[in-house]
Amino acid sequence: MLSLMAAGCGAGKDPGIAYMPDMYYSKAYETYAPTQELKDSDIYYNRLPVEGTVSREEDLDFHFDLKHDSLGYAQSASLKNPLDSGATINMKEAERLYLINCGVCHGAALDGNGPLFKGGDGPFTAAPKNFMDAEMIAMASGTMFYSVTYGKGQMGSYASQLTPKQRWEVVAYIKSKQQRKRRRLKRLRQ
Repeated sequence: MLSLMAAGCGAGKDPGIAYMPDMYYSKAYETYAPTQELKDSDIYYNRLPVEGTVSREEDLDFHFDLKHDSLGYAQSASLKNPLDSGATINMKEAERLYLINCGVCHGAALDGNGPLFKGGDGPFTAAPKNFMDAEMIAMASGTMFYSVTYGKGQMGSYASQLTPKQRWEVVAYIKSKQQRKRRRLKRLRQ
């Protein structure tokens, strides 16, 4: 009786029709096999990262290791923007990044009056920071970078949306706009 059951189940035989044949009869390959060996097995693999991924090597120049606590926030004031050391910043790209990620709350004019606030008539009732206020103009670039990285108050973290280089570019863009305002005010006083 037991041998009939085993024979009926097809023990040791081809299962017939596979539900997902590409998974059932998948080609096994060694992850670190030479590329030519993979091509010979009809497997295309060029070892390039998927398009749109962030390279870890790119971030090495922008090392950031402050903790997300009150001490880390205080220490962030001593951070200097690594892009200020002569690196050319594409301000058009920095402006684009600002408008996409920050402008919706802080406004295109950096006045804290973006579409989500609209002077209190928008869906958000809490006013975003006005980057043109004296307090924000005086804020260190490192503290601004820290706030974008970890979030501050009602604002969440943008570390997953912007690479460290992009965050520094946005900070540089904001600081450049603040400097223009500072110069304009200085000229008016004279």
